[in-house]
Amino acid sequence: MCGIVGIVGKSNVNQALYDALTVLQHRGQDAAGIVTSHDGRLFLRKDNGLVRDVFQQRHMQRLVGHMGIGHVRYPTAGSSTSAEAQPFYVNSPYGITLAHNGNLTNVEQLAKEIYESDLRHVNTNSDSEVLLNVFAHELAQRGKLQPTEEDVFAAVTDVHNRCVGGYAVVAMVTGYGIVGFRDPHGIRPIVFGQRHTDEGVEYMIASESVSLDVLGFTLIRDLAPGEAVYITEDGKLHTRQCATNPSLTPCIFEHVYLARPDSIIDGVSVYKARLRMGEKLAEKILRERPEHDIDVVIPIPDTSRTAALELANHLGVKFREGFVKNRYIGRTFIMPGQAARKKSVRQKLNAIELEFRGKNVMLVDDSIVRGTTCKQIIQMAREAGAKNVYFCSAAPAVRFPNVYGIDMPSAHELIAHNRSTQDVADLIGADWLIYQDLPDLIEAVGGGKIKIDKFDCAVFDGQYVTGDVDEAYLNKIEQARNDASKVKTQAVSAIIDLYNN
Repeated sequence: MCGIVGIVGKSNVNQALYDALTVLQHRGQDAAGIVTSHDGRLFLRKDNGLVRDVFQQRHMQRLVGHMGIGHVRYPTAGSSTSAEAQPFYVNSPYGITLAHNGNLTNVEQLAKEIYESDLRHVNTNSDSEVLLNVFAHELAQRGKLQPTEEDVFAAVTDVHNRCVGGYAVVAMVTGYGIVGFRDPHGIRPIVFGQRHTDEGVEYMIASESVSLDVLGFTLIRDLAPGEAVYITEDGKLHTRQCATNPSLTPCIFEHVYLARPDSIIDGVSVYKARLRMGEKLAEKILRERPEHDIDVVIPIPDTSRTAALELANHLGVKFREGFVKNRYIGRTFIMPGQAARKKSVRQKLNAIELEFRGKNVMLVDDSIVRGTTCKQIIQMAREAGAKNVYFCSAAPAVRFPNVYGIDMPSAHELIAHNRSTQDVADLIGADWLIYQDLPDLIEAVGGGKIKIDKFDCAVFDGQYVTGDVDEAYLNKIEQARNDASKVKTQAVSAIIDLYNN
């Protein structure tokens, strides 16, 4: 996943964009970028690293203009060596910059079309640059010296007709305005809001509502699947449904792990959804192990805390914080490379021994993906003196790759792929393991005041909502990932050999 933001303000927006990206930092720690527009000129700064490291005072001073977009990136290919930080830029037509969250599943076909038919050059391997060129080409087809909102919406309609996959996008047309749009399935989240200032109304588009809250913007609503919002440079807002048959099928993993708990996605509170996940887990434990001997429930910080608290309440068991987190270590799930994830776990967490010694401990995590982290955490609990270590996941077993913008492209990296619950329990070293049932997860997320009947649950059930993902496609992705890994390994080996010689 990545984080995107766009602001049309009444004064310089550089600081607001920076602040929004820091709020969205959990969505990507690999790279960050901001581009602003002033008097028809663009000012861009982007690089690998955290927001606080990429932008120094000298960079911020150059980012002038009352309109701009920003991006925080995490690499869906699992490597942080790429310099493909966003936003991307093309000079024709008008000068367009774009930031994208998600992944296109027909990117190879699009790249071929762009080269052979659209006569455009793509300089990276990023599907975001492909998406930018598709949008730019379709906007150029309007043939206008000055684009109107009708031209922008027509271009978005053509993007929907050509692009398949999950995408939430902000794009800036230099000197004219900012457009945000969402794929026809609404897989990735995007919202927009406004705030009133002495100079007038300012508008903001972002991945999550929490970034609007922090900056004092009022949430208007989520973009509907297939919908686009266009905010002109002088502050006029236009919206339009640009897809023929839109259908809301948001990614359920946003509520499980990706989003901040203080966000609201498609009208559903992430916090409330995670509370209901804890309730459902407790009910399953009481069904399957009514005579359980759990002494204490301990969350694995941070995203499982909400579900763990409600689980403990429903079980009538003590809730305790058993791990102290080093907040200066990144999230292991989005860290590139298995070796880096393994090394970081013990740097990231430290057990409070008195909460474990002699107790039957139930550890709660939001999900189990590769199993690397939870295996080490269970070992830490045993070393701290736990008598028995039980483990439960607020999500069902992750058995299938994600192809819509989350770093799970290889089925063989998923610990639950082609394995039973007992197999996984044995591998991670748990005395017993309980997964959330998928119907319970769907009810937990979609069972609030705002009803969502269907979600993208592909990582759990293998049903891909875009309809174009088959075994051959997944094998192709896995092979490409393996090839990239080999190239990286060979490069590292060559450097080591050079050093040793």
